[in-house]
Amino acid sequence: MFAIIQSGGKQYRVQEGDVIRVEKLGGETGGKLDFTPLFVGGEQTLFGDAASKITVSAEVVEHGKLKKIYVRKYKSGIQYRRRTGHRQQFTAIKIVGIA
Repeated sequence: MFAIIQSGGKQYRVQEGDVIRVEKLGGETGGKLDFTPLFVGGEQTLFGDAASKITVSAEVVEHGKLKKIYVRKYKSGIQYRRRTGHRQQFTAIKIVGIA
């Protein structure tokens, strides 16, 4: 059985036991989170109001930052150059169950 959940404006396909990285969520390491799935698939397919009765339970594994990306700006002819960096924060969660 799998489910599609939404977190941080993105959708993720998850199964029990998966560890995924989502945009930073609140909560302590080892804490529990619940998600409402948009779609549930497997032996039977559920979506809409039928899928909203099911919950996806998750456990926070860790918080961290991704690799730094560099953003470069350049305008020709006027000697304008800028370089800035950004590290996106994430939360790794483990899917405990779909019930």
